[in-house]
Amino acid sequence: MCRIILFLYFISLSAYAQTSGCTDPLAKNYNDAAAENNGTCLYKTLKLKPEYSIKLSDTIKETSGLTAFDNLLWTHNDDHDKTIYGLDSLGKIKRKIVLDQVINHDWEEISQDSTHIYIGDFGNNYRGNRTDLNILKIEKQSFLNQNPVIRKITFSYEDQTDFSAQKPNSTNFDCEAFIVSKDSIYLFTKQWKSSKTAVYVLPNETGNHIAKFKTTIDTNGLVTGAVYLEDKKIIALCGYSKTGKTFLYLLYDFKNFDFSSGNKRRINLKLPFHQIEGITTKDGLHYFITNESLVRKPVLNTPQQIHYLDLSSVLKSYVRK
Repeated sequence: MCRIILFLYFISLSAYAQTSGCTDPLAKNYNDAAAENNGTCLYKTLKLKPEYSIKLSDTIKETSGLTAFDNLLWTHNDDHDKTIYGLDSLGKIKRKIVLDQVINHDWEEISQDSTHIYIGDFGNNYRGNRTDLNILKIEKQSFLNQNPVIRKITFSYEDQTDFSAQKPNSTNFDCEAFIVSKDSIYLFTKQWKSSKTAVYVLPNETGNHIAKFKTTIDTNGLVTGAVYLEDKKIIALCGYSKTGKTFLYLLYDFKNFDFSSGNKRRINLKLPFHQIEGITTKDGLHYFITNESLVRKPVLNTPQQIHYLDLSSVLKSYVRK
């Protein structure tokens, strides 16, 4: 009986080995016999140049988030400006909607679902000890009608116990990127010391919540923006390294909401040091990103810009499955 059990055990292991592996034909370790992606794909280094880059209005020097709906690209500043700006694909301002009812402490990201937009007031890099982290939830139609109905989701991180003031740009509890999926919100933090991102989840409900830790992803850079295509299971993160290298980090073909279970691909951008802050897409293949103005004369004098990227060479076969 023991021999039979062992035989069946090894048969099952063999069957699993034949069906699980890297399923992306673009990966170095692609396994054409694999039927199930196990998240082990490895990729050659890829550098991508924007199709175009255009300077934005000085009104939005601090552009910090980006999302696309109602045929416009929507962005905002991360200072005290309470205006949401609607841009065309060339970065020209077409609409301005002011959120008079709220305060911009440090708006770092804008996201959406089918009925609402969400603004993350959770920038925390200065001292790392904010106790008023929140996300504004705004009904889309009221927003477009310039009479926005705004609710607030407040939260704290489950593993932050020390709220003493830290040195600037040293905390693990800074966030500039999040996505929304049905009844949940997923945060992607900006871990200043490790250059990784921790993923947290909290309920998509008004009130005060504890953001629960899910996993850590080694992005080798500071994540500053996110966009999610739920029907395709694609998350695109953007950011820059502490040495000034800009990048995208793609998560796709994952299982359920285990974002690290699928393909993980870092793409370097052919840009000199830019403080990339926002990212969005309409179709999963073509992306817009924005960067803040960054002036450190005489070394740096980078204006605020919008960039257009074509990721068809990376994602075309996956998106059109």
